[in-house]
Amino acid sequence: MNWRERIAVDNEVLAGKPVVCGTRLAVEFLLGLMAQGWNEQQILENYPQLRRENLQAVFAFSADCLHNEPFFGQALAA
Repeated sequence: MNWRERIAVDNEVLAGKPVVCGTRLAVEFLLGLMAQGWNEQQILENYPQLRRENLQAVFAFSADCLHNEPFFGQALAA
């Protein structure tokens, strides 16, 4: 999955937050929906402009970000 084909950053859209290309749906927003318990089907039904490949790109982008950013002794609160 090449997320670069589906995730864009434009300073004129949502203050430069990464979004799904052609939308104003931020990666952060979509991850938040998943964290709240939404599943893929619910997201795709509520946001018909998205495709399954867009959600895969959100995860691929996030994985790359986490892979490339070290967490130096940051305690995670329970």
